[in-house]
Amino acid sequence: MTTEIVYQGELRCKATHERSKTVIATDAPVDNKGKGAAFSPSDLLAVALGTCIITTIGIKTDDWDSSFEGTRLEVTKIMSQDPRRVGQLDVDIYPPVGIQLDDKQREIVQRIAHTCPVAKSLHADLVQNINFHW
Repeated sequence: MTTEIVYQGELRCKATHERSKTVIATDAPVDNKGKGAAFSPSDLLAVALGTCIITTIGIKTDDWDSSFEGTRLEVTKIMSQDPRRVGQLDVDIYPPVGIQLDDKQREIVQRIAHTCPVAKSLHADLVQNINFHW
Protein backbone atom coordinates (compact mmCIF):
# COMPACT_ATOMS: atom_id res chain seq x y z
CA MET A 1 0.00 0.00 0.00
CA THR A 2 1.37 3.36 -1.00
CA THR A 3 -0.07 6.75 -0.12
CA GLU A 4 1.06 10.08 -1.53
CA ILE A 5 0.94 12.87 1.04
CA VAL A 6 1.21 16.51 0.05
CA TYR A 7 1.63 19.25 2.65
CA GLN A 8 -0.68 22.09 1.63
CA GLY A 9 0.47 24.67 4.14
CA GLU A 10 -1.39 26.04 7.14
CA LEU A 11 -0.92 22.68 8.92
CA ARG A 12 -3.04 20.82 6.36
CA CYS A 13 -2.22 17.75 4.29
CA LYS A 14 -3.86 15.82 1.49
CA ALA A 15 -3.27 12.06 1.40
CA THR A 16 -4.16 10.06 -1.72
CA HIS A 17 -4.47 6.28 -1.68
CA GLU A 18 -2.56 5.12 -4.73
CA ARG A 19 -4.85 2.29 -5.82
CA SER A 20 -8.31 3.78 -5.24
CA LYS A 21 -7.41 7.47 -5.52
CA THR A 22 -9.43 8.12 -2.36
CA VAL A 23 -8.36 11.39 -0.74
CA ILE A 24 -8.21 12.17 2.97
CA ALA A 25 -7.52 15.65 4.26
CA THR A 26 -5.92 16.34 7.61
CA ASP A 27 -5.69 19.48 9.69
CA ALA A 28 -3.95 20.18 12.96
CA PRO A 29 -6.34 20.27 15.93
CA VAL A 30 -7.41 23.60 17.38
CA ASP A 31 -5.46 22.92 20.57
CA ASN A 32 -2.27 22.65 18.51
CA LYS A 33 -2.40 25.69 16.21
CA GLY A 34 -4.79 24.13 13.68
CA LYS A 35 -8.30 24.96 12.55
CA GLY A 36 -9.76 21.53 13.26
CA ALA A 37 -11.32 21.56 9.78
CA ALA A 38 -10.59 17.86 9.18
CA PHE A 39 -9.32 14.80 10.99
CA SER A 40 -5.98 15.38 12.70
CA PRO A 41 -3.26 12.78 12.17
CA SER A 42 -3.87 11.42 15.67
CA ASP A 43 -7.62 11.29 14.96
CA LEU A 44 -6.79 9.01 12.04
CA LEU A 45 -4.91 6.75 14.44
CA ALA A 46 -8.13 6.38 16.43
CA VAL A 47 -10.10 5.81 13.23
CA ALA A 48 -7.57 3.19 12.13
CA LEU A 49 -8.04 1.24 15.35
CA GLY A 50 -11.83 1.33 15.18
CA THR A 51 -12.06 0.38 11.52
CA CYS A 52 -9.46 -2.37 11.93
CA ILE A 53 -11.41 -3.85 14.84
CA ILE A 54 -14.74 -3.96 13.00
CA THR A 55 -13.21 -5.10 9.70
CA THR A 56 -11.43 -8.06 11.30
CA ILE A 57 -14.57 -8.94 13.26
CA GLY A 58 -16.54 -8.75 10.02
CA ILE A 59 -14.14 -11.16 8.32
CA LYS A 60 -14.76 -13.73 11.06
CA THR A 61 -18.51 -13.25 11.50
CA ASP A 62 -19.07 -13.48 7.74
CA ASP A 63 -17.65 -17.02 8.02
CA TRP A 64 -20.39 -17.75 10.57
CA ASP A 65 -23.18 -16.23 8.48
CA SER A 66 -23.69 -13.73 11.32
CA SER A 67 -23.57 -10.23 9.92
CA PHE A 68 -22.10 -7.43 12.00
CA GLU A 69 -23.49 -4.96 9.46
CA GLY A 70 -24.82 -1.91 11.24
CA THR A 71 -22.39 -2.24 14.14
CA ARG A 72 -21.59 1.19 15.53
CA LEU A 73 -18.30 2.10 17.18
CA GLU A 74 -17.43 5.19 19.18
CA VAL A 75 -13.72 5.83 19.56
CA THR A 76 -12.59 8.45 22.05
CA LYS A 77 -9.01 9.68 21.84
CA ILE A 78 -7.35 11.04 24.97
CA MET A 79 -4.11 12.93 24.54
CA SER A 80 -1.20 12.89 26.98
CA GLN A 81 1.41 15.59 27.45
CA ASP A 82 5.18 15.56 27.87
CA PRO A 83 5.56 14.24 25.30
CA ARG A 84 2.38 15.10 23.42
CA ARG A 85 0.98 11.79 22.19
CA VAL A 86 -2.15 9.68 22.14
CA GLY A 87 -2.29 8.25 25.64
CA GLN A 88 -5.56 6.35 25.55
CA LEU A 89 -8.14 5.12 23.07
CA ASP A 90 -11.56 4.10 24.37
CA VAL A 91 -13.54 2.00 21.90
CA ASP A 92 -17.20 1.31 22.56
CA ILE A 93 -18.70 -1.29 20.23
CA TYR A 94 -22.45 -1.57 19.73
CA PRO A 95 -23.27 -4.73 17.73
CA PRO A 96 -26.62 -4.92 15.94
CA VAL A 97 -29.60 -5.63 18.18
CA GLY A 98 -30.55 -9.28 18.02
CA ILE A 99 -27.25 -10.60 16.64
CA GLN A 100 -27.12 -14.33 17.25
CA LEU A 101 -23.76 -15.34 18.75
CA ASP A 102 -23.17 -17.97 21.40
CA ASP A 103 -20.78 -17.37 24.33
CA LYS A 104 -17.81 -18.92 22.52
CA GLN A 105 -18.39 -16.76 19.43
CA ARG A 106 -18.66 -13.62 21.57
CA GLU A 107 -15.37 -14.54 23.24
CA ILE A 108 -13.73 -14.98 19.82
CA VAL A 109 -15.10 -11.62 18.64
CA GLN A 110 -13.77 -9.90 21.75
CA ARG A 111 -10.35 -11.51 21.28
CA ILE A 112 -10.27 -10.35 17.65
CA ALA A 113 -10.96 -6.78 18.78
CA HIS A 114 -7.90 -6.82 21.03
CA THR A 115 -5.62 -8.47 18.48
CA CYS A 116 -6.42 -6.78 15.17
CA PRO A 117 -3.30 -5.64 13.26
CA VAL A 118 -3.63 -1.99 14.30
CA ALA A 119 -4.18 -2.87 17.97
CA LYS A 120 -1.06 -5.03 17.91
CA SER A 121 0.95 -2.29 16.17
CA LEU A 122 0.34 0.37 18.81
CA HIS A 123 2.88 0.99 21.56
CA ALA A 124 2.22 -0.83 24.83
CA ASP A 125 2.09 2.53 26.67
CA LEU A 126 -1.04 3.50 24.72
CA VAL A 127 -4.00 2.33 26.81
CA GLN A 128 -6.67 0.58 24.73
CA ASN A 129 -10.04 0.17 26.44
CA ILE A 130 -12.31 -1.91 24.21
CA ASN A 131 -15.85 -2.41 25.47
CA PHE A 132 -18.69 -4.35 23.88
CA HIS A 133 -22.27 -3.32 24.55
CA TRP A 134 -24.18 -6.49 23.75
